[in-house]
Amino acid sequence: MNTTFASRGLATFALATLPLAIQAAEPQLEGAADTTAEAARLNPLVVTAALAPRTADETLASVTVLDEATLRRQDPASLPDLLRGQPGVDVTSNGSFGKNSSVYIRGTGNDQNVLLIDGIRLRSATAGGAAWQFLDPRMFQRAEIVRGPLGSLYGADAIGGVVQLFTPEGEEGDPQPRVSVGGGSFNTQRYSASLAGGSGGTRYYVAGSRFDTDGTPVRRGGEDKGYDNTSGLVRLSHTFDSDAEVGLLALRARGNTEFDGGESDFVQQVAGIYGELPVTGNWRSRLTLSEARDESDTVQSFGASTFDTRTQTARWENTLGFGVHELVAGAEYSEDRVSSTTTYDETTRDNAAVFAQGLLDFSPFAVQAALRYDDNQAFGDEVTGSLALGYDLDRHHTLRASVGTAFKAPSFNDLYFPGFGNPDLNAETSETYELGIRGQYRTLFWDLAAYQTDIDDLIAFTLQDGLFSAFNVDKARIRGIELAAGAEIDDWTLAAALTYADPENRSGLNAGNRIPRRAGQSLRLDVDRELGDWSLGGSWIAQGYRYDDAANEQRLAGFGLVNLRAGWQFAPLWSARLTVENALDKEYATARFFDGDDYLNAGRAAFVSVHFGQ
Repeated sequence: MNTTFASRGLATFALATLPLAIQAAEPQLEGAADTTAEAARLNPLVVTAALAPRTADETLASVTVLDEATLRRQDPASLPDLLRGQPGVDVTSNGSFGKNSSVYIRGTGNDQNVLLIDGIRLRSATAGGAAWQFLDPRMFQRAEIVRGPLGSLYGADAIGGVVQLFTPEGEEGDPQPRVSVGGGSFNTQRYSASLAGGSGGTRYYVAGSRFDTDGTPVRRGGEDKGYDNTSGLVRLSHTFDSDAEVGLLALRARGNTEFDGGESDFVQQVAGIYGELPVTGNWRSRLTLSEARDESDTVQSFGASTFDTRTQTARWENTLGFGVHELVAGAEYSEDRVSSTTTYDETTRDNAAVFAQGLLDFSPFAVQAALRYDDNQAFGDEVTGSLALGYDLDRHHTLRASVGTAFKAPSFNDLYFPGFGNPDLNAETSETYELGIRGQYRTLFWDLAAYQTDIDDLIAFTLQDGLFSAFNVDKARIRGIELAAGAEIDDWTLAAALTYADPENRSGLNAGNRIPRRAGQSLRLDVDRELGDWSLGGSWIAQGYRYDDAANEQRLAGFGLVNLRAGWQFAPLWSARLTVENALDKEYATARFFDGDDYLNAGRAAFVSVHFGQ
């Protein structure tokens, strides 16, 4: 690993002792100056974990919220850059700038996690996972990362966790424009503009962005591989005097990415309309109709291919209040469609589900219990459930324990890809146990969690009974510990994450080996300081080694990255920002080609931008 043993040990010791230091300092901090905004950033409202707004210390789950201030300070070039090193999150990529990327939550695969945009799921129905690399972070206001099984709330694939991205919503008042222009290394150009406002109960937000770069080589001695992305977003809503609400969302990203041996034109799109009605004083009902598209047209030396998938969903959700208790219940129907130059035996499938969750408050005890039934046309029915218990040790510390099940649906490639698919596949299933404790204070927090996930019927392409195809053959056990902490002290903003994971294959010839491409250890430190009209900050991300193959023979070295940033408010509504990614110019890789060459990520890269608006 490109960090010294001493620095790793010091950082680990500092993070491990941070909760004790915070607790010891708390009596002094109680008298310190504080603001409501600071407290909200450290204990934000989270909606993904329980389908209802709960502060982070009330969710009884391991959660991380990346708010608007964080996104603006870090100004990442891509969504994988934002997620890398967050608690329990690992990212691999086949190069930088729009190259194929995978997000692993708690050691689970890219297709064992769920990506939502304002409640609408986005993924490829053929590959199974989401194309994280094609989403521009400037289109979003905040991100919630919930770690742990959420199959009882969101259905298939939520084994490791759920990432939900939220788009900005306009507020009542005069139109508020925002414009950003910038560029930097590798002939990169970035532009974005938005307009937000509202009047008479109507709120709107309209935005567009453009990212264009010559890129960098993805293998040693190779040519630059470019990438461009044009994104647009419209969000509109209206609240009536009766407190009923209707709204719509449309987000579309399209562009081109070059890779070794070819290039792809892509489209990522979500669109939805919703209506929410207060049926009674303690019953709200919401209906959402949505569509998500993942499309790619690829040209390679051996030919061209098209993979277009579309998912249409109707979701009905009801929230009922009973004093301090709450019940969330509903139903969901979705249909996947595939259009491709590859001939699949089936090109459509549907899934019907019903679900319910109880949020019970018996202070100092809290109980959250959920149950969901899915009936899928392709692989049958699945029942998932979860139970979480919380206990407030005192007004600062909450102990939690949970157990939950989830499943991963076989993708169209798993089931029907010509020559390799197996229509008799079962869904992968999992069971997770977690124990955690959170310390929540006025100016800081810490959260410690330990978990174990057992996964059965993992799908693998292997030789069985003389046939090379997809089979339910593998098992996995993933154990881990996560420590997260954050603080808002005077003009300092601090965040830290330490992750240890042991994702182990438990079957076949590779039993006892680490699951490929997962790092066992990860550390992330974010430090920012306000200095009047100036701001300075940086991030240190360090990750241990990983293997690129199931036999654990191809080892990829660990690495440490330093990212620096600075901002200058040089006039009212005007600011400038400088970011330097990989400031120490480290060469690192998280994946390899089939021929053994490393997929190289970008070296040192500097970007400057000028911004107008609040």
